[in-house]
Amino acid sequence: MLILGGTGEARRLAARLPGEVVSSLAGRVAAPRLPEGEVRVGGFGGVDGLVEWLRANGITAVVDATHPFAATMTAHAVEATARAGVPLLVLRRPGWTAGPGDDWRWVGSLEEAAADLPGERVFLTTGRQDVGVFAGCGQFFLARSVDPPEPPMPQRIHVLLDRGPFTVDGEVALMREHAIDVLVTKDSGGGQTSAKLAAARLLGVPVVVVRRPPPPAAPTVDSVDAAVEWVRRGSGGA
Repeated sequence: MLILGGTGEARRLAARLPGEVVSSLAGRVAAPRLPEGEVRVGGFGGVDGLVEWLRANGITAVVDATHPFAATMTAHAVEATARAGVPLLVLRRPGWTAGPGDDWRWVGSLEEAAADLPGERVFLTTGRQDVGVFAGCGQFFLARSVDPPEPPMPQRIHVLLDRGPFTVDGEVALMREHAIDVLVTKDSGGGQTSAKLAAARLLGVPVVVVRRPPPPAAPTVDSVDAAVEWVRRGSGGA
């Protein structure tokens, strides 16, 4: 079985299926957290390359456990598995939900977020590849990512290299240190980076949340347990 990974869910799934899987990472992080078992790093060469790889390696099932915003890889997986006749399951953690005291402003894209920021000191937590979208903005940005972003970048920016999980106390302290008055994030879901949302609530800081891409046309589960069950019962009937 092939796991399209790079997430905590993908690593946990690989650990639950020892000796049965190959995990594939995109290779966008310099020092990724590696899952247990066999690992390959890098792209497949588009849909045609993925179809060829699935056939050449005798893959009988695929679990797409990529990031909820990895829309291109997911689309490739849907098309390639259909062409190769291989069952596909999409594993997506649930998105975040605003609670009492939250001030969330939902937007459809990063560009929409950049066009109307409700503050002057922005905590940007959308990942290093998205920093360039905000290059033309005049606000101050605290941009946090695992690896350094590449130009273009906003003129007023402080880059913080760090990796979750984070604590609420730590996020509150960080946002106070930099006088943050707006948080920008994607609806990634999960608990590893959700502390910033609690910190924003405590500080009364508005949060601009980018909606997820439309769900893929494939069977989808929201937990590792459900993905393991799918595999154990024969990968959806494969």
